[in-house]
Amino acid sequence: MPGWEEEYEGGVVTETQKTVKKPPLYKVLLHNDDYTTMEFVVYILESVFHKSEADAVQIMLAVHQQGLGIAGVYTYEIAEAKVDKVSQLAKSHDFPLLCTLEEE
Repeated sequence: MPGWEEEYEGGVVTETQKTVKKPPLYKVLLHNDDYTTMEFVVYILESVFHKSEADAVQIMLAVHQQGLGIAGVYTYEIAEAKVDKVSQLAKSHDFPLLCTLEEE
């Protein structure tokens, strides 16, 4: 192909570097109420959020004393799944435990 070399100017191909934006994170919050037991809140923190017993007790006390505690910080899909799991467990044990999420 004799014409090919004449048409090709020999330019440099460059790659543009794209930066990937990190997804926003969401706090999963447990709210205090007068009916959910402290033991159940610790159970939730250990089983759903995989907290150690010491961390679970500390978060439970924050929920009890301050009215609100942060169970964890996750991407939206994971936070939403954890909120749903907590709500299902609380309902199945007849507790009104409120679990919500908010953007960090």
